[in-house]
Amino acid sequence: MNVSQAVAARRSVRGFLDRPVDAALIQRLAVNAARAPSGGNLQPWHIDIVTGDSLAALKAIMAQKQAAGVMEAAQYDIYPRELVTPYKDRRFQVGMALYAALGIERGDSDARNHEFRRNFQFFEAPAALFCTVDRRMGPPQWSDLGMYLQSFMLLAVEAGLATCAQECWAIYPETVGAFLDTPPERMIFCGMAIGYEDTAAPANGLRAERAPAGEWLTMRG
Repeated sequence: MNVSQAVAARRSVRGFLDRPVDAALIQRLAVNAARAPSGGNLQPWHIDIVTGDSLAALKAIMAQKQAAGVMEAAQYDIYPRELVTPYKDRRFQVGMALYAALGIERGDSDARNHEFRRNFQFFEAPAALFCTVDRRMGPPQWSDLGMYLQSFMLLAVEAGLATCAQECWAIYPETVGAFLDTPPERMIFCGMAIGYEDTAAPANGLRAERAPAGEWLTMRG
């Protein structure tokens, strides 16, 4: 598989097979992804890989917290507080496309909430990744995190794995921080589900659209 094929194949998968992933493979991908660029070679990412009994324990913790209605406050704005067109339109459209793929009606809040809670079970994935960053880092370093995560996801595609990057974990910073024993100077950016795609899962039939190049690309010269 070449890079172009991996880029085209990568997508957010929301349904995984009950098939374990070799922890050594995930570790190798995590190490190789660290070739991602970063300004000044700061390499601001810190990665935790969670599998096996540890992942089962985290899933159980989250199931209990959500059953009890426990909520926490994100330590950064996942989306801008004033999301304007065309960005809010794109977010709305992909949400509607996902619910349509799942057969969930727009007004079915219970079904929507159930689907959202599946995030915190990593969509049944057998492995997970968390990315944390030093609180003193700024927007340039946060962009470096994205380059690391994209590198990891493309390498995962090459290895036959599927992923789903999940910023939703940022709304449980206390729980995740305590579970990972994250030092106070670091904060969570996101999680990621990792495993083998369940091609029969309805959500995995979604292929999110991309805006036409004319909306965001300018060629000069």
